[in-house]
Amino acid sequence: MNRKKILLIDDKITIGKVAAIYLSKDYDFVYKENPIQAIAWLCEGNIPDLIISDIRMPEMRGDEFLLYMKSNELFKSIPIVMLSSEESTTERIRLLEEGAEDYILKPFNPLELKVRIKKIIG
Repeated sequence: MNRKKILLIDDKITIGKVAAIYLSKDYDFVYKENPIQAIAWLCEGNIPDLIISDIRMPEMRGDEFLLYMKSNELFKSIPIVMLSSEESTTERIRLLEEGAEDYILKPFNPLELKVRIKKIIG
């Protein structure tokens, strides 16, 4: 059975480390510190089954990354889960309308994250 691949984009390395601990048992896990690195990795031909992206990052915001992905023929079918430390209904609705699969508040429970991922990609 092929393991599903998850790409996490977050400028906080600790988030990457925590997610790796919980997700790498069940999934091939790739971590990038920002959307620019992630896009370069994707353009090398790497296609994950799911992307988890923080919203507030330097260089390129997660919502800009979401728009880039959803307007790109090669990548628009990849489900994207947004992470945010902001409890904003307006932002959540906007991101879901723009194509995000889910929206998870930080700090998140890693077990809840796993369940949400499983619901999206199995």
